[in-house]
Amino acid sequence: MAHSKARVTDGKVVAYPPGVKEISDKISKEEMVRRLKMVVKTFMDMDQDSEEEKELYLNLALHLASDFFLKHPDKDVRLLVACCLADIFRIYAPEAPYTSPDKLKDIFMFITRQLKGLEDTKSAQFNRYFYLLENIAWVKSYNICFELEDSNEIFTQLYRTLFQVINNGHNQKVHMHMVDLMSSIICEGDSVSQELLDTVLVNLVPAHKNLNKQAYDLAKALLKRTAQAIEPYITNFFNQVLMLGKTSVSDLSEHVFDLILELYNIDSHLLLSVLPQLEFKLKSNDNDERLQVVKLLAKMFGAKDSELAAQNKPLWQCYLGRFNDIHVPIRLECVKFASHCLMNHPDLAKDLTEYLRVRSHDPEEAIRHDVIVSIVTAAKKDLSLVNDALLNFVKERTLDKRWRVRKEAMMGLASIYRKYSLQGEGGREASKQISWIKDKLLHIYYQNSIDDRLLVERVFAQYMVPHNLETSERMKCLYYLYATLDTNAVKALNEMWKCQNLLRHHVKDLLDLIKKPKSEASSKAVFAKVMVITRNLPDPGKAQDIVKKLAQVLDDDERVRDQLETLVSPSCSCKQAEVCVRDITKKLGSPKQPSNPFLEMVKFLLERIAPVHIDTESISALIKQVNKSIDGTADDEEEGVPTEEAIRAGLELLKVLSFTHPVSFHSAETFESLLGCLKMDDEKVAEAALQIFKNTGSKMEESFPHIKSVLLPVLQAKAKRGPPRQAKYAIHCINAMFTNRDTHFAQIFEPLHKSLDPANLEQLITPLTTLGHLAQLAPEQFAAPLKSLVANFIVKDLLMNDRIPGKKTTKLWVPDDEVSPETMAKIQGIKLMVRWLLGVKNNQSKSGNSTLRMLTAILHSDGDLTEQGRMGKPDMSRLRLAAACALLKLAQEPCYHEIITLEQYQLCALVINDECYQVRQCFSQKLHRGLCRLRLPLEYMAVFALCAKDPVKERRAHARQCLVKNVNIRREYLKQHAAISDKLFSLLPEYVVPYTIHLLAHDPDYVKVQDIEQLKDIKEALWFVLEIIMAKNENNSHAFIRKMVENIKQTKDAQSPGDPKTNEKLYTVCDVAMHIVMSKSTTYSLESPKDPVLPSCFFTKPDKNFSNTKNYLPPEMKSFFSQGKPKSANVLGAVNKPLSSAGKQLQSKASRMETASNDDSSSNPGSPQRSKTRHDSTEMDHSENEDIILKRADSTDKDIEKPRGRKRGLPPSDDQESKPKRGRKKATANTTAMAESEDQWDEDNRPEDEQNSPPKKGRRGRPPKSAAQNQDTPAKGKRGRKKAAPPPEEEEDEIEERVEEEAEDEEEEDERSSENIELKTKGGRQTRGVRRSQGPESAESTPQKRRGRPPKSAQPAAKKPARGARSKAAMAKDDSEEEEEEEEEEPEEEPTPKGRKKTAGRRR
Repeated sequence: MAHSKARVTDGKVVAYPPGVKEISDKISKEEMVRRLKMVVKTFMDMDQDSEEEKELYLNLALHLASDFFLKHPDKDVRLLVACCLADIFRIYAPEAPYTSPDKLKDIFMFITRQLKGLEDTKSAQFNRYFYLLENIAWVKSYNICFELEDSNEIFTQLYRTLFQVINNGHNQKVHMHMVDLMSSIICEGDSVSQELLDTVLVNLVPAHKNLNKQAYDLAKALLKRTAQAIEPYITNFFNQVLMLGKTSVSDLSEHVFDLILELYNIDSHLLLSVLPQLEFKLKSNDNDERLQVVKLLAKMFGAKDSELAAQNKPLWQCYLGRFNDIHVPIRLECVKFASHCLMNHPDLAKDLTEYLRVRSHDPEEAIRHDVIVSIVTAAKKDLSLVNDALLNFVKERTLDKRWRVRKEAMMGLASIYRKYSLQGEGGREASKQISWIKDKLLHIYYQNSIDDRLLVERVFAQYMVPHNLETSERMKCLYYLYATLDTNAVKALNEMWKCQNLLRHHVKDLLDLIKKPKSEASSKAVFAKVMVITRNLPDPGKAQDIVKKLAQVLDDDERVRDQLETLVSPSCSCKQAEVCVRDITKKLGSPKQPSNPFLEMVKFLLERIAPVHIDTESISALIKQVNKSIDGTADDEEEGVPTEEAIRAGLELLKVLSFTHPVSFHSAETFESLLGCLKMDDEKVAEAALQIFKNTGSKMEESFPHIKSVLLPVLQAKAKRGPPRQAKYAIHCINAMFTNRDTHFAQIFEPLHKSLDPANLEQLITPLTTLGHLAQLAPEQFAAPLKSLVANFIVKDLLMNDRIPGKKTTKLWVPDDEVSPETMAKIQGIKLMVRWLLGVKNNQSKSGNSTLRMLTAILHSDGDLTEQGRMGKPDMSRLRLAAACALLKLAQEPCYHEIITLEQYQLCALVINDECYQVRQCFSQKLHRGLCRLRLPLEYMAVFALCAKDPVKERRAHARQCLVKNVNIRREYLKQHAAISDKLFSLLPEYVVPYTIHLLAHDPDYVKVQDIEQLKDIKEALWFVLEIIMAKNENNSHAFIRKMVENIKQTKDAQSPGDPKTNEKLYTVCDVAMHIVMSKSTTYSLESPKDPVLPSCFFTKPDKNFSNTKNYLPPEMKSFFSQGKPKSANVLGAVNKPLSSAGKQLQSKASRMETASNDDSSSNPGSPQRSKTRHDSTEMDHSENEDIILKRADSTDKDIEKPRGRKRGLPPSDDQESKPKRGRKKATANTTAMAESEDQWDEDNRPEDEQNSPPKKGRRGRPPKSAAQNQDTPAKGKRGRKKAAPPPEEEEDEIEERVEEEAEDEEEEDERSSENIELKTKGGRQTRGVRRSQGPESAESTPQKRRGRPPKSAQPAAKKPARGARSKAAMAKDDSEEEEEEEEEEPEEEPTPKGRKKTAGRRR
């Protein structure tokens, strides 16, 4: 077919393809489109080799580029023309038929505009638009524009168009052609303008990225394709903005850090030259700029596949330095980054650890909080991502000063524990790695804050033993948890149950009061009970109003009251508890009030009192679990617990629960299982079973007679022939469970009493134990035989005879199993005497005086009462300890406290300085326990002042902790019992000062009144007490102390009122105390709130005609009093028992502390009501990032320091024994002591002054020991005090176990004796006999430094670190269970946890 031709306006002839007529404005649009389609088809079919056709259609090509077509209004026409032009560029390549630059610009701008049609993928013409894109991309048509001046404008418009039209409707081919088209321009061009670069980079800005994800992907693909070519231009852009600060070069300058991140994620090679600039920016002086760079690098380093830290170590190190930036938001950003880094790059954990450690102590609460969040987040993803050091940082923060941080740490550890230990994710290795968490969480229960304790309870119920588990699973979980807890965690858990049980009783009491008829008395009782409950809730200020409101609701709403009664009922099941809690909260809640403080506080209360773990079904399941272990069918080994330990722990758990949930044990199945345990060989198991029977068997006679008939013979057999502890518990079981106990007691007493044989010592221990407890429980029933037994058998046959020579050894202490049977029998004999007296509770027969003289004689004679030298040193230590503890026990009973002379008190006090470490340790624990219960009189708190001389740092630390806790207990008790202001003399801690001064004035080491070294020791001992008393100057107590010391100087020493030297010593010690107060206080000179009262048995009444203003201190002594405020008393968790239970029993016990006074006993430096509601010494003087803990005393040699200020003597020599003894000669002492000891039981009718006089021995304290006797304690150096060696680890553990076992039951005895307590009158101790005074001659004739304290110069062996949970044993014995003679307590009196945790800002 022939080509048609037509002329165009410039006279040229245009040839059209065959069948195509002229295309001009004279034809319709439809016709034009039809003809153009044919033209398009023609050009599509042409190739570059068709020279003839190229020549033929040259004019047509020029014609199609005319403005007529380029500006045609119809889009179809424009599209067809664009397709033709694209083919024309393909056909005529490499030279285009258009030579005019302007025309070329117009054509390419025209084509670019047509590409917008790609946007609508559903258009009928989309394929043609795609053809256009494909054509120009394949031919690289736009490369022609490189030579044009306006090329940048063309390219920029093209890029913008393509980024605008790309969408998710386009397939991969469209995406590919766009990338091909744009990349050719960058790769083959000479340069990339900033405008063109901005067109690409703008799609990476987060705002644009989120609007058009496809444009972002297109830019990303383009940059990857052109990375090498475009990198210099990117570098230049960032150089301009970052280094030169030329933000005007681009509109993207403000997004520079976002762009760096995106570019790094696309291809790190794009930033090879930019990253060093970031290192420079990290050191900028502009906080905001540094923060932006830190945020950027956090994302770059933390990205999942990032290798930036390995590739650019200088930048990584520079970034780590920002963890210590001065700007808080920067440090916060670094810490937040840590979790991503740990999760995505575990290899960097080592680098991060040290920086996170520092930040975990950051002054900013938010940073410390986020350190925890970062570590816990990573650990919850995979435990292997965090090392032990990182987990330890979280552990430390559980003691942070701020509640928010502590809460986050505790909840974090709890969630980790539940995931890896409870749910078993991560396997056995992971579970083993975090096995410490359960102990740590429970240790927090030692803290003062009620918020901490409530959170521990919540964590326990939701994470450690989830209450929503099925009963058998829940009990299995609890069983193995209890078996694997350390000692302190077990005690914390026991304390938690005890506190919850006590609060249940309080709520039950409140309900009973509300049901009573309304009266003024009942209203006061309700208010008092509301206050008690308030102290068990967070924020006592708000809680008080809310509990009042709750009491009103309970009064008005019978249904809520009934639900709460069901909840606190002993028989409430776990399922019932959940229903009750749900119903009560639903009733009290309001949908209209989403934030309801009243409901939240009530929920706290319900959480604490609801029995969500233990009910009858649970106890039955627990018993079955124990039986499985006994039968060997349990998963003990699989759970990592030896079967024997599991059984023992299970019985201990049941024993604890028998205190708090006794009703839950009332089932035949449970009692039958316990009967089976009684027959087991394991003594611990049988002991626990006996205690459980004692606690839960009160109704056994009537409810389970068949159990009773089987149990009684077993108990009688145990009482007669069982191990001593089982015999003791058997007696108490009979006492608690059977109505005709007298008959049963008689059946046991008679054969044992008749069969006592001093020749068979090994068979004496159990009978003596049994008889001792019978004497205490039924003293009237066996009054006559008991007195004869004590006088004839115990004293004459047992104590006054040494049948078996002791082993010759240099050791001062041996384990229990190495103690001779004779010594064990003597100890039981001493305990029997004391128990008998405690049962009698009166001194009408003067047996108390005789016993006190006997105990004092034992202390005087160093434990060797016969003084024949046949006893071994370990046996003597045991008897000294037994005698001292017996004195403490008697001092807790008012009738015997009155007859203890000052000499006996002082001799007993010296035991805290005994040369044997274990004696000092056990004695101080007993002393602390009696003081904490407010049973020992206040003067016994002064005994701790002597611990300032203890050579072992650990003992000094423990004594200080005991003082702190005792001071806090007394202050808190006074606040809670404002009505007992007339008893302040026996409770107010400040009143310990006169007792301390008097005790130190009679210190056997204080010989020369003006000796500087001795006065320095006195100063240290006084400051040991005053530092704690003066830590808080509440109600101007410093002035009160000053006035008290001034008043003492106006009196005389009641012990020796006519002895000038004794009084001079007293006044000198007063001046030391006065100088301490003056140097440490700025308010001492103010007026004292009240005139202090002085104890009349220690000081004479003030002589109004006598004004003692003399200063008795030598002038050179004044330089030793340093100025400064006393440090706040840091309370160790070990002695930091919460005072929530200081209620009804303490109120009755407080009376024991009354001491006779010579003035108004209501004196008080300030009203207790004005004091703060909480004594939390841990909140003082610490930065916010410090822990609430006290540094553990190291147990290495360095801990055993030389006593400060102590005059050092010569090294001990072999002839040390020849040194002069203190007091009278030993021979005289022997004769007198023996004579008195034998006669004292038969001479009850002596005059009282003779009865009360001490044994006729002038010597007090410890006699010197020969050097050979102490060779086991190696000396270190030639100077200093001989020091007692701390016990080996196994010995110390054994002591702890023995003390715990012996003391775990004491409070039952407390419960019984508290019924007969009466407040003593002012003259309570006036009945003391005349004291024998030591004259100045005898005092001066005893210059040696030795007494009951450890001798100088021998350095103790290094103490091994204690195992596991026992690491704090020596520092935390306030609630470690007491000695064997002491009975079990009621639930309210369970031992308080002795925490290893410490309270103030230092960590181990």
